[in-house]
Amino acid sequence: MCTSRFETESNLVQPIGENIELPDPILDSPTSIEQALSERRSVRDYSNAPLTLAEISQLLWAAQGFTHPSGYRTAPSAGALYPLEVYLVAGNVEDLPAGVYLYNPEKHLLKLVSEGDVRSRLSAAALGQEPVENAAAVIVIAAVFERTTGKYGDRGIQYVHMEVGSAAQNIYLQAVSLDLGTVFIGAFDDEEVKEVVGLQDQEQPLCIMPVGRK
Repeated sequence: MCTSRFETESNLVQPIGENIELPDPILDSPTSIEQALSERRSVRDYSNAPLTLAEISQLLWAAQGFTHPSGYRTAPSAGALYPLEVYLVAGNVEDLPAGVYLYNPEKHLLKLVSEGDVRSRLSAAALGQEPVENAAAVIVIAAVFERTTGKYGDRGIQYVHMEVGSAAQNIYLQAVSLDLGTVFIGAFDDEEVKEVVGLQDQEQPLCIMPVGRK
């Protein structure tokens, strides 16, 4: 079985930095699920205002956060195999230096992958789409398909695609609750995204979701 980047650091593309603890996720809000569904839209234009670390925490938890001691998460996963890896490209986040970070769902923390603002490079990898460069932060979801195909064979590829859709919708709905904007971007050069973000060889990028204030 392919392991998470947090289970072994022997085969990392780049060294992982110090832990960055995230604020605890909030489990209630004035926004009902029905309201969030009604207001969910793809938003491509953002202001220059920064995001807070608490907002980043909430978005990442919505994508893949732990919700049960057994390791169950906010998004369903075939066989509870969890092939997704969630990266944060931070550019304008309060109390968080610009850089690429990997989200640890179990401990709800970030680890630094690389320093510096790479939003413009990521935008170029996404065929020049401006929301990627203009957003305060960008969430990149990648997958290690072998974690799922090892049990389900080729059918597992479809299961992984279903899973990233669930995680992305969670991010959309959480963004509505936080009064933020995001958009699902699937048009990009896979190899360029892997290079910019620093993905491992077995990790395949599946979606890019810029997030910013509307």
